[in-house]
Amino acid sequence: MLFRGFKRAFDFVSAVLLFIVISPIFLILMLLVRVNLGSPVFFTQVRSGMNQKPFKLIKFRTMTNAVDEHGELLPDEQRQTKFGGFLRSSSLDELPELLCIIKGDMSVIGPRPLPPAYDKYYTEREKKRFNVRGGLLPPDSVENSAIITWDKQLEYEANYSETLSLKNDLRIFILAIKIIFTRNNTDYGTYVRQTLIEERKKDEL
Repeated sequence: MLFRGFKRAFDFVSAVLLFIVISPIFLILMLLVRVNLGSPVFFTQVRSGMNQKPFKLIKFRTMTNAVDEHGELLPDEQRQTKFGGFLRSSSLDELPELLCIIKGDMSVIGPRPLPPAYDKYYTEREKKRFNVRGGLLPPDSVENSAIITWDKQLEYEANYSETLSLKNDLRIFILAIKIIFTRNNTDYGTYVRQTLIEERKKDEL
C-alpha cells in the first residue's frame, strides 16, 4: 500500500517535469503531424484502466484518413506513412500519454491499456492486470524478443500486479528505455499479431 502511494506521486511528478522539459519537442511534433497527416493531430481511443474503469488514451496520429471507393478506411498498412512509421518506431507517438499519467488514468510503468472489448476474454488470473494502472512502459519490456504472444504478455501483466515493487519497476524502466533506443521491439517482419478477440475465439473452436 505504501509503495502504491509513492508510485502515484512519482508518476505525477515525473510526468509533469518530463512534459515541461519536452514541451518544445511536443509542439514541433504537433506541427509535423498536422503537416504530414492532417487533422486531428491526436488519436484518441477508449481503453480499460485500473478496476476496468474506461478512460481516453491519447497518442499522436500515425495514419492518414484515406478511404476506399465505399468510404471505408483503408487497411492500416495502406494508411501508414513513412513519418507515421518513424513516430511509432521511435515511440514518439506515445508522448501524449504523459497527459493520461498526469490525470491519473495511467502510470509510467504498468500493463498495456487495452480496449474494453477485450475485457470479457481475459482469464480470472489475467484480470489481475486491472489491480494496477495501465502503463506507458509495459512489464513485457523485459522480454528480449520482437514478438510476444498474448498469453505471455498477459502473464507478465498479471505477475506484475502480484509483485508490485520499486525494484521491479526500476528493472522494467531500464530495459524499456534500452529497447526504445535499440528499437528491438519494432522489427516484426511480415508477422501480424491477431487481436485478442480473434485469438481467443479461435481457441474456442
